[in-house]
Amino acid sequence: MGELVERVDEHDQVIGVVDRAEAIRQGWLHRIATVACRDEAGRFFVHRRAYDMSRFPGQYNWLVGGAADPGESYQQAAARELAEELGVHAVPRPVLTFLCAGAISPYWLGIHEAVVTTPIRPCPREIAWHAWLTEPELLDLVAHPDFVPDARTAFTHYQSLRRPPHA
Repeated sequence: MGELVERVDEHDQVIGVVDRAEAIRQGWLHRIATVACRDEAGRFFVHRRAYDMSRFPGQYNWLVGGAADPGESYQQAAARELAEELGVHAVPRPVLTFLCAGAISPYWLGIHEAVVTTPIRPCPREIAWHAWLTEPELLDLVAHPDFVPDARTAFTHYQSLRRPPHA
């Protein structure tokens, strides 16, 4: 058996532990935790996924993250992924969780934020390129055809929380 994840229902309640590849094949809901990293100037960490990744190789993303392990909260998974992918040890702040249709299969997506004040050490197995972009630069990149589609959806949800309601 490969990577284990908690299978959850439409209310994000755990109903069992399954192999992640099987969850994806069957379209079973599971949990993904991500972190939007910003520097002290407010710029976003953006990266290009390694070219040999199994999902979305070589595509741009503004989030780091991955599947939550069984028994792990979204926030714990986000902190673990932040340390694994960027070598940053921090407690990410939860921002939102939503049911993502997913380009490959559906899942619950937890988005967190962290302000990174220490040097990063991107994992070369996961990250081929990175930069810190301003919000307008990120907005331009989100429209790029090589942007991870689920990350584009996540950015739309994230942006909707930050926009004032229309009068």
